[in-house]
Amino acid sequence: MTDHPIATTRFARGPATHGHHRVTYVELFFDLVFVFAITQLSHGLMHHPSWLGLYETTLMTMAVWWVWIYTSWATNWADPDKVPVRLALFALMGGGLVLSMAIPKAFEGRAMAFACAYAGMQVLRSAAMIPVMREYSAGHEGNFRRLTLWMLPPAALWIAGAWYGGTAQLVLWTLAVALDYLAPAIRYYVPGLGHSSVEHWNIEPAHFAERCALFVIIALGESILVTGATFADLVWTGETAAAFVASFAGSVAMWWIYFNIGQERGVTAMARSASVGLIGRAYTYVHLFIVGGIIVTAVADEFVLKHAGGHADGKTVAALVGGAALYIAGCAQFKRSTAGWYPLSHSVGLGLLALLGVLGGALAPWLLSVLVALVLSTVAIWERCSLGPDAVSKIGHPRERERARAAQAPSSH
Repeated sequence: MTDHPIATTRFARGPATHGHHRVTYVELFFDLVFVFAITQLSHGLMHHPSWLGLYETTLMTMAVWWVWIYTSWATNWADPDKVPVRLALFALMGGGLVLSMAIPKAFEGRAMAFACAYAGMQVLRSAAMIPVMREYSAGHEGNFRRLTLWMLPPAALWIAGAWYGGTAQLVLWTLAVALDYLAPAIRYYVPGLGHSSVEHWNIEPAHFAERCALFVIIALGESILVTGATFADLVWTGETAAAFVASFAGSVAMWWIYFNIGQERGVTAMARSASVGLIGRAYTYVHLFIVGGIIVTAVADEFVLKHAGGHADGKTVAALVGGAALYIAGCAQFKRSTAGWYPLSHSVGLGLLALLGVLGGALAPWLLSVLVALVLSTVAIWERCSLGPDAVSKIGHPRERERARAAQAPSSH
C-alpha cells in the first residue's frame, strides 16, 4: 500500500477510506478523451489496412497508452480532488484531445501536433509530480526526478521525427517509443542518480487495477460502437445478422475472460505482494496487448460486417484471428503475472486460433467470425469451470499456495 504523508497534504492523496482510494469523477472525465483516441486508432487502421498502416497504428497506440497509464500512476499518488491536480488533469485532457485529433494524419500534415501534444503531456506531467512526491518521501521524489529526465530524449525524438517527416519520422518515432518503453524496465537508471527503488513505486492496488480495468471497458466500448453503428447501416441479411451476433458474442467473451477472474485476482495479488510496484509494472506493459487486441478486433468486426459473404481475404483473417490471439495472449500473461501460471484454457485457445488462421481463407467471413467467437467463449467457460468460484484465492505459484495452506493449518502441538 502507498506510504502516505504524515503532515497535511497539499497535493497528495490522504489515507485511503474503506481500504482503497475510489476512482474520482474527474478521472472518469479525463478518460473520455481516450474514448475518442481509441475510436481514431481503430478507424485509422480500418482505412489503412496494410503492414505499414498496422505499424503506424501500433506506434500511435503505444503512445496513447503510455500517456494514459502514466497519468493513472500519477493520480494514484496525486489527489484529483485537490484543485491544482484537477486543473492539471483538465490541461492533460486538452493535450489528449489534440493528440487524438491528430491521429488520422499523424504521418502526414499533423505530425507536429501529435508529437508536441505527446511530448508536452509526458514531460510536464512528470515534472509537476515532483513536488507531489516530495510529500511522500525523498525516495518517491527521486523516482520522479529520474522519470522526468528519461522523458526528455524521447520527447526530442518525437518532435524531430515530426520535423523531418517521411522515413526519418518513422525511424525516429520508433526510437522514441523504444526509449519510452525501456525506461521502466531498467528502473529509470540515470548516471549519478542510480536506479529507482521498487519500494517507492508502491501504488494503491485497488485504485490502480480499477483504472486499468476501466480502460479495457473503454476499448470494449469502441468494439460495441463499431459493431452497432456498422450493422445499423447495412441491409440485414442472414449473413450480416450472423456476423453481428458473432461480433457481440466475441465482445462479451472478451469481457468475461478479463473481468470474471483476472481483474479481481490482480487486485488481490497486488495487495498481498511485498513488491506492489513490480506487479504494477506488469499491468503497465501487459495491458497494452490486451487493449491492442480489442482495437484490432473492432477493425475485424467492421471488415466482416461489410463483407460477410464470399471468402475471407487476408486482412480479414489477420484482423479476426490476430486480434483475438493478441487479446488472449495478453490476458494469459496478465494472469501469469498475478497468479503465477499460464492458464491452460488460454494456451488451447491460442492453438485453436492458429488453426483458424491457416483455414480462415477458405471460410466465409461471417463463419470465421462465428468460430473465433466460439474460441473466445470456450476460453472463458473453460477457465470459469476449471478454477471455480474461489479462483481469486488461487494466487501465486502452486508451491506458494501449498505453503500458505500449511501455515494456516492448525498446529498439532
